[in-house]
Amino acid sequence: MVRDAPWASAICGVSSDLIRQFARQLHGKRVLVTVAHALQRAEHGEQPVWLGLVLAAALGQPGLPGGGYTYALGALGHYGKHNNLVSFPSLPQGKNGIDRFIPVARIADMLLNPGTRFDYNGRQLTYPHIRLAYWAGGNPFHHHQDLARLRQAFCQLDTFIVHESVWTASARHADIVLPATMTLEREDIGGAPTDRHLIAMQPVAQPYAEARDDYMIFRELARQLGREEAFSEGRDARGWLQHLYHQLQEKLAAHQVQTPDFNQFWQQGILALPQVKDGGRMINAFRADPDAAPLPTAGGKIEIFSATIASFGYDNCPGHPVWREPQQKPSADYPFWLIANQPATRLHSQLDFGDFSQSGKRGGREVCSLNSEDAAARAIADGDIIELYNDRGHVLASARLTDTVMPGVVQLPTGAWYDPVDATAARPLCRHGNPNVLTLDIGTSSLAQGCSGQITVVQVRKFAGEVTPVQAFIPPL
Repeated sequence: MVRDAPWASAICGVSSDLIRQFARQLHGKRVLVTVAHALQRAEHGEQPVWLGLVLAAALGQPGLPGGGYTYALGALGHYGKHNNLVSFPSLPQGKNGIDRFIPVARIADMLLNPGTRFDYNGRQLTYPHIRLAYWAGGNPFHHHQDLARLRQAFCQLDTFIVHESVWTASARHADIVLPATMTLEREDIGGAPTDRHLIAMQPVAQPYAEARDDYMIFRELARQLGREEAFSEGRDARGWLQHLYHQLQEKLAAHQVQTPDFNQFWQQGILALPQVKDGGRMINAFRADPDAAPLPTAGGKIEIFSATIASFGYDNCPGHPVWREPQQKPSADYPFWLIANQPATRLHSQLDFGDFSQSGKRGGREVCSLNSEDAAARAIADGDIIELYNDRGHVLASARLTDTVMPGVVQLPTGAWYDPVDATAARPLCRHGNPNVLTLDIGTSSLAQGCSGQITVVQVRKFAGEVTPVQAFIPPL
């Protein structure tokens, strides 16, 4: 098959002439190919990420200033930044006594199918039989797909324990909720590998009720298990901050960099860190001398074809980037593509109850954007409550009519807290607007088995039932 501009146009909806125009614009210019996080959060999501790198390699510009390839440039925010001279120390970790693992996106498969074997990155792994789950620092009832199936999966557990600051859907499904402090209620140190300042994160409020920081929760758990000294090494949370800061001082002193003591740092609230001169690091060195500075690949080069991946024999992820049709495609029953994008008013689902997140909603419900022509064909007006549905469930949202969304496409951001009218229903109705009620729980491919929640197919209609108030933020106790 010839994969030319007409072939691509039939898939993506961009005209052949415009595709050719884009291709011609790449020639003879300095080009940076950047691929967003969103492209890999779909079935066969490895392919556009890999193909973006192949395109950059074909242009011959990796390692040139302002050219080459980058992944999630805006989201990760590393543009124009240098690495710190030394890394910040971390808490010591013991060796996990369990050597088995699963990709987190396969959590429901594991709970529903213990003992089943599955492919992952060239290996065959086996889902273990898990009876207790302990979740800290996450919210699976936000980031996982097909929430009715996920609820069924978590019901297989004997016990589900979470750390939480607020009543998320995950906390509501837990048997035990250990109240954890929010960032503004605890002491910590803030920084990042490319952040030139270290921040003393001092609390601005007392912990609410019986909430504790995560370290103190784990320390108390270790005490109950008779392992407190091994876990804490005699330090409370402040003691660990002092200890880690002292280790940073020692690492900087080895480079003849002097720093204030911890008490001075804590009082000042900020510390400027020295950084290394950014010369493009790995890819620049590779371009200058590929033999002396090979890339960490099997052949030491950018791999347009990977013999390693090809040897796995995966049809859904062969040894070079390809286009593979998704399992889901619009049909007579479900004619719309649903794009479940990241929200503009919150990070994932965090602080969805806050004023800023609520400012992006209408009547407390998430807003779904659809093309004006599609809306007119369904007698939907701007601001109407609409129902998005498929085989997995139903979602209510407020309609926003626009011509910036293509016909046949609807856009509903992720992150609205899951609020089912009946959580036990096989196809639940979420009155708040969580698109993961509708998304398919399937891995990106046998290679990565990642999350594929960015895209699904749905039908849309004006909601004819009783519109009940959103209950997601009313505590269950």
